[in-house]
Amino acid sequence: MKLTSEQVTRTTNQFEVQALPDSHPAVPQLKELFGEHTFLLDSNGLNILEPDDANPRGHVQAARVVNLANWSDETLTRLAPHEPEPTGDIVELVPMH
Repeated sequence: MKLTSEQVTRTTNQFEVQALPDSHPAVPQLKELFGEHTFLLDSNGLNILEPDDANPRGHVQAARVVNLANWSDETLTRLAPHEPEPTGDIVELVPMH
C-alpha cells in the first residue's frame, strides 16, 4: 500500500524504518517487482505495509509489516528478494482515541 506522508511519520515513529523516497533510483524497479507501495528499509531488509483486514468499514487503521527482501551482505547494501513474509508486526496508521 502507498502511504501518505502522515502515515509514513506514524510508521517511522513506531518502528526503526526508513521510507525510500519516490525519487530514489531503486524505486521504479521495486514498483515493477512488487507493485505500488511505500518501501521501507530496516535492519532486516526491505518491507512494505499491507492493510490489516480486521476493520469491517474498509478504513485502514492498521497495517501488517511484510518483509520482501533480506540484506545479503554485512554492509547492508545488497538485498536478496524472497516470497513476501509477514513479520507479525502491526503499525497503527490512525491515532488511537
